[in-house]
Amino acid sequence: MSFNLQNLLDENAGRNYALHSEHINPQFAKVLRLIGFDKCYDRAQGTHLWDLEGNKYLDMLAGYGVWNHGRSHPVIRKALIDFLCSDQPGLIQMEAPLLAGLLAEELKRRSGYDLGRVYFTSTGAEGNETAIKFARRATGKSQIVYAENAFHGLTNGALALNGSSIFRDGFGALVPDTLSVRFNDPDDLEKALAQGDVAAFIIEPVQGKSLQIATKEYLEESVRLCRKYGALFVADEVQSGIGRTGRFLSLQHAPKAEPDMVILSKSLSGGYVPVGAVLMRDWIHEKVFSSLDRAVVHSSTFGQGGLAMVAGLASLQTLDDDALLANAESMGDLLGSRLSAIKSRYEFIKDIRWQGLMIGIEFGEPESFKLAAAWKTINALSADLFCQGVTIPLFEDHRILTQVSGNSSKIIKLIPPLCLSESDVDWFCDGFEQVMEGLHTFPGPVWEGLARIGRNALPRRGSKATANSL
Repeated sequence: MSFNLQNLLDENAGRNYALHSEHINPQFAKVLRLIGFDKCYDRAQGTHLWDLEGNKYLDMLAGYGVWNHGRSHPVIRKALIDFLCSDQPGLIQMEAPLLAGLLAEELKRRSGYDLGRVYFTSTGAEGNETAIKFARRATGKSQIVYAENAFHGLTNGALALNGSSIFRDGFGALVPDTLSVRFNDPDDLEKALAQGDVAAFIIEPVQGKSLQIATKEYLEESVRLCRKYGALFVADEVQSGIGRTGRFLSLQHAPKAEPDMVILSKSLSGGYVPVGAVLMRDWIHEKVFSSLDRAVVHSSTFGQGGLAMVAGLASLQTLDDDALLANAESMGDLLGSRLSAIKSRYEFIKDIRWQGLMIGIEFGEPESFKLAAAWKTINALSADLFCQGVTIPLFEDHRILTQVSGNSSKIIKLIPPLCLSESDVDWFCDGFEQVMEGLHTFPGPVWEGLARIGRNALPRRGSKATANSL
């Protein structure tokens, strides 16, 4: 019997959570059921999703930021179909693939920095692993410095640069010689660099977990300090790159911050194919691949796969054709400004910060006695619970998909597709204001629901379980 994808999907529609519970991750499936996110989607376009019942949702998560160009983009999809129909050979390995060379050339042009070599990976975590290895080889030093609250991936080396212990606990010894410094604090960075054995400082210009934004001055001073002490400056742009912040790279908001390496992934393929890239200075690359017998001393089986390279080329062209960088800046400013305008009306909102369409809504303890009591009660049940009081009603009542930024976090992260429209902004802001009204009514249904979830199922403070990942 021949394989028929549509028949397979039709025959098994709605079995998603049963299959995951039995074969993949029963705990995660349970969490999704608990918070009411257990929908089965069967169609996607641009910034929107549709479930099996035909309900339409606004996607403010974009698959953790991989769908910068919007879901089901016709140009990128057609490029992949054309490649599959071309019978082009791929992954021969003992060759120099044409498409990889073309994509590398285009990435170098768009970065605008003196980064002469490109190494292709499959994921952002693999890109960070590459940066660790290459920095140590190039400098002859061992220490890797990273910022507090950082997230660089969950593989062994990348995990050693993670600012949250929840992801590290229980996995034993990680890559040694890593050191955390305070974010946006150049004095603390200089103390670490002055030790003399630092190979690299790896930083997200906009942090994916805390949504803290590095200042222009901090980034430029960090580069100067790295040069002074002989360390490499590495920009992790896995989430903030490819137009997310209104520039091709977030680092380009700080013109004098010239990196030694840049790590890209996530939306580089338009969301379709795993792909990543590490751009670096020529001399770093030459230190690693230093002779003929070391020509493949570091490699990645799927790193230059044809589908990934085609998707990358098509996605970069689409950034221009759809004017996505300009839209990310204008829609980010519109959404950020509208959220800032309502901040004073709602005690729970502590801060609104954004760069392009990378937006953080941070909550904090209110001043009024009744709401402060509610805040303390919910946080006593679980440090992870309050933000679910925002994401759950946004989803259930307004069909808006959002994400809590991390464990024990009081931040909602918005990273929608860069094709977000003004009507989408209206949709989100209208729903968000109604949710805020509910949260600022105590006692009320939102608080009763949160208390019930907290008592019955969500991890208690100190628990190692999590439903939040990047």
